[in-house]
Amino acid sequence: MKLLNWKTLVLSVCLSIMPQAFAADMSDEAIIERIKPVGEVYLDGELEVAKAPAASSGPRDGETIYNTYCTACHSTGVSGAPKKGDADAWAPRIAQGMDVLFDHAWNGFNNGLMPAKGTCGDCSEDELKAAIAYITE
Repeated sequence: MKLLNWKTLVLSVCLSIMPQAFAADMSDEAIIERIKPVGEVYLDGELEVAKAPAASSGPRDGETIYNTYCTACHSTGVSGAPKKGDADAWAPRIAQGMDVLFDHAWNGFNNGLMPAKGTCGDCSEDELKAAIAYITE
């Protein structure tokens, strides 16, 4: 019977303290703070925003294209991609000719492992050729 009284006492104390410890502030200010939006939506033209710098008007060089789009696969060898600087891996590909290399880069190759344009959707033919020249040097 003594054990039951001790448990009852602990339970009573906990039940009397817990609601006060976790009671939410029900003031108008506290409620407004809890239900306020976490973000705001602005329509175009409602705010002055910093403009992004204008894109370069000229073609990008091969190194820029490589470092932006090609390096993820061709610096690590993902899915058998030949690494930049690995002459042995590039030799059989170069032997097929630059037209074949360009075709594979432009249209994709190997069931998508080499994606079309190497993921550079806005690359021109000249930019892609410059990237091929850079990666195979």
